[in-house]
Amino acid sequence: MRNLLLVLACLGTASALGAQAGVAPAQGQVLTLNDALTLARQNNPAFRTAQNARRTADANVRNAYGAFLPNVNTSFSGDFREGRQQFFGGQGFGSTNDQLNTNGNISANMQLSMGNVYTLRAQRAAADAVEADIAGAEQNLRQQVTNQFITARQAEARAILQDTLVATTRAQLELAQARLTVGSGTQLEVQRAEVANGQQRVAALTARNTAEIELLRLYQIMGVPPVASTRLVGELDVTLPSVSVESLLQQAERANPVIDAARQRERQAERGVSTARSAYLPSLSLSAGVSGFTQRFTNLNAFIAQQQAGVISAQANCVRSEEVRAAVGLPNNLAQCSAIAWTPEAEQAVRDDQGRYPFDFTRQPYNLSATLSLPLFNGFRRESEVQQATVQRRNAENSLRQEELRVSTEVTAAYLTLTANKQAVDLQVENSATARTALLLAEERYRAGAINLVELIQARTDFERAETDRINAIFDFQRAFASLEAAVGRPLR
Repeated sequence: MRNLLLVLACLGTASALGAQAGVAPAQGQVLTLNDALTLARQNNPAFRTAQNARRTADANVRNAYGAFLPNVNTSFSGDFREGRQQFFGGQGFGSTNDQLNTNGNISANMQLSMGNVYTLRAQRAAADAVEADIAGAEQNLRQQVTNQFITARQAEARAILQDTLVATTRAQLELAQARLTVGSGTQLEVQRAEVANGQQRVAALTARNTAEIELLRLYQIMGVPPVASTRLVGELDVTLPSVSVESLLQQAERANPVIDAARQRERQAERGVSTARSAYLPSLSLSAGVSGFTQRFTNLNAFIAQQQAGVISAQANCVRSEEVRAAVGLPNNLAQCSAIAWTPEAEQAVRDDQGRYPFDFTRQPYNLSATLSLPLFNGFRRESEVQQATVQRRNAENSLRQEELRVSTEVTAAYLTLTANKQAVDLQVENSATARTALLLAEERYRAGAINLVELIQARTDFERAETDRINAIFDFQRAFASLEAAVGRPLR
């Protein structure tokens, strides 16, 4: 019995050793609740999935800010045209030289409206709601880990109790055999003691298997591979929180992430109404663009010859025109026709111009535009969108009210349950002490021959039931405390 008390006392004390934060404990090491929570926050797949929503929300906020920046587009194209004339109405158009062309363009445009402002506010509210959802997921994960940690420790405590009772039934079997040897006992008592010892060994085996399974489930929630022979440690405090239920309700109103998420959703819905109403307001569109081109003839010599022929033709036309003017007695300037001549500098200019292909663009005229538009009627689509946004806002308000009522009920119920469990723990401790005393007394009386083995087994069964109830009451209190913390939304210790 002293061994049993020592083992149960060790369950209520924290070991000085602990698993390193963020790393699964090595085989044979201990695991505290804080270690389990740290591992779960880093490795639980469902929680990591919930955290990914933050990336989407941040991208949506950046996209909303991007509405205040211009959209910039650029393009580059190239084409080849065969050197063949096209005929329209019997007239030939186009060059007879193969031609290469490149075109570049850059443009910018933006649209400004109050809808952009309201959309940005709505996306920021949505990002706040996502953060609240992540906090809620973390709180839910904390409750899952805490409950499973408590369940695993409870199973471990039951297993230790069953192991200790195996030693008790073995001692009772040895006592029955000793009584048979001295002639004060019977073979039937020995057989009954053997059956009781065998049943207790089976119970201990089952309890140990249950403890191992609950430990596996804890590792599953944490999201890390299980480690054999891990010991769970931590204080089993059965003290009620030193705050009133009214104070807990006020804390839950401020700290519960579910209520915060519902409140943020309501803000988002309110922004959605403003965004829908902005469709009645004017919008301003701005745009600007500039482009350029380059071209090159594939047969440069032919193109130069064509340009040279054109200059010579222009000079001949000038001479004929001035000679006609001189013949009829009109003023003329025949000397200036000599200035029209094909020179090496003109040829080099043509070669330089052709050498600009493909990136030395000749700029085209740029353009700027601004448009102010005011929507007048679009078939009641705006009215429908406003009504839908209004309904969503009212639904968000109802959801917030529903969550406030639910949390208020859960906090009050958890506090009442915790108070009742505290009283149950006090009663079960007294019952366990009484049953322990009765078992010790029964062992002494059986040793003295005052009672039979059946009465001794009954006393042991009563003690087992009382001690099991005491263990269950302690861990039920811990579970109720965890439920109260989950309802409030923050740790209370």
